[in-house]
Amino acid sequence: MASAEDDLIIAEHVDAGYPGKTILHDVSFTVKRGEVFVMLGGSGCGKSTMMKHLIGLNPVLAGRLVVAGREWTWANRREILAKIGVMYQSGALFGSMSVLENVLLPLEEFTKLKRKEREEKARRLLGLVGLADSADLMPGDLSGGMKKRAAIARAMALEPEILFLDEPSAGLDPLTSNALDDLILDLRKREGMTFVIVTHELPSIFKIADRCVMFDRARHAMVAEGSPQDLRDSCEDMFVREFFARGEVK
Repeated sequence: MASAEDDLIIAEHVDAGYPGKTILHDVSFTVKRGEVFVMLGGSGCGKSTMMKHLIGLNPVLAGRLVVAGREWTWANRREILAKIGVMYQSGALFGSMSVLENVLLPLEEFTKLKRKEREEKARRLLGLVGLADSADLMPGDLSGGMKKRAAIARAMALEPEILFLDEPSAGLDPLTSNALDDLILDLRKREGMTFVIVTHELPSIFKIADRCVMFDRARHAMVAEGSPQDLRDSCEDMFVREFFARGEVK
């Protein structure tokens, strides 16, 4: 049974949004070590805003956030950033750098590894995400799915405790999306990764998520928490049950 010591993320009574605009009010949840945790909801519900708070791009309006064992404060910023990795929706690869150079960048900036060690590690990471033969390609030569795999490899470069993925399946065809889901599950199994994922792709959620939280734009609130199956079958909130029923997988 998981204990409080397994909580890699703790959100307590968080108001999410921007100065002068509260999008979510009084949100509380935890993320356990080694799980795939999904934040979902309709457009404008606040899931991407919450992600920005979790990765330190924007401070919360109220409440408390603990990430990787440290409370989010400016003083703890560098220590927390060293323990998380982020894959942005577009991949955000540097177009003037090869795939290998993109993965090498955080190793060059934040480690004291020798060049040979950095390259060996970068190539190992590319191998883990199925891009061993694509190291010398430029981002413009990659498909959408390959760009996201390369971005995941870069996000793993500093051996983070938590990987944040923003809409990993967005814009991908069903086969590529399914392969990316398989990669997430494989990395969790092989590397012990913890994932926090923003998505609204229900087939993917049913396949990979251990737990979900759902936000509702109309109520400015977190309205449900649990496994996707439980939320579909047992949640008392009809809005949530109907949302999940649309993604039923036989």
